[in-house]
Amino acid sequence: MIADGLRVLFCGINPGLMSAATGHHFARPGNRFWPVLHASGFTPRRLDPAEQGELLASGLGITNVVARASARADELTRDELLEGGRLLTERVLRYEPRWLAVVGVTAYRVAFAEPRARIGPQERTIGGTRIWVLPNPSGLNAGWSTQAMTEEFGRLRDASQD
Repeated sequence: MIADGLRVLFCGINPGLMSAATGHHFARPGNRFWPVLHASGFTPRRLDPAEQGELLASGLGITNVVARASARADELTRDELLEGGRLLTERVLRYEPRWLAVVGVTAYRVAFAEPRARIGPQERTIGGTRIWVLPNPSGLNAGWSTQAMTEEFGRLRDASQD
């Protein structure tokens, strides 16, 4: 779900099995993307995955690095992630969002050959698009609390207002 004139294009790693079955991003009930998106101020209310189309009204879009669904992101191959990074770069150059927000630092590191990348704004740009790497909102990512994740999403929201 991408449109021209985006403020932020959120990019997941790949669809989980529930997202593939429903056609909605971050559809698994334990995924924290939608609650964190709202709590950080990107959306006026908490959206359900089936309401992802409403993101466009807020200047937001959503996509994935890799299209193939899997139960876990670590099932993806290095080649899939590299090809996904190449295709994502083409999408970003086409739609020119102000920010590309990749949720998942490990996938970002592989897809963009940036092994030292950390959470937060990146030096790399794609054309005029800046990049921010966010923590993966999957319930499997226990290293980030919902509060810490909300704060990081909020930092991007603040940066994207400029």
